[in-house]
Amino acid sequence: MKKDLPENIVEDVAMAVVLMGETPETENWTVYFINLKKELITNVLISSKGYGEKDGVMVRTSTLRHFLGDLEPMTYAGVEAIDTAVFGLTNEYWLSYYVDGTIYDKKFIFLPESIVDDNLIKIPLINKPGVMIK
Repeated sequence: MKKDLPENIVEDVAMAVVLMGETPETENWTVYFINLKKELITNVLISSKGYGEKDGVMVRTSTLRHFLGDLEPMTYAGVEAIDTAVFGLTNEYWLSYYVDGTIYDKKFIFLPESIVDDNLIKIPLINKPGVMIK
C-alpha cells in the first residue's frame, strides 16, 4: 500500500523559467531543471503540460516528456522553450530521477500569472533572470 512506501524527500533541485533574451518585439524564455545537489542524479525524466482557462474557455496543452539523462552536481539542463502565451495557464512539470538507485519524484507548478517581472530573481548557476521553484 501507499503507506508502506518510503517517503523520499526531494531536496536541492529546482525548476526555473528563465528569460534568455529579449528584443523590442519578443521575449525568449526557457524552462530549466537545476541540480543543486552535491551528487550525481540519474535518469532525469520530466513531464510537462499546461492547463487552465483562457478567454473564458478551458485550455489544455499537449503533454510532453523530456528525458535529460544524468546530471552532474551543481549543473543544469534545458527542458523546453516556453511561449509567453501560456504564462496565463497553470504550467506543471512532473520530475522523476534516481540517486544511488532510489527514485524520487515531485510536481513543480507555476501558477497562472506567476511568471511576471515582480517575481524575477537571479537564477543560481544560470545567472539570468527568471522565476524558480525549489
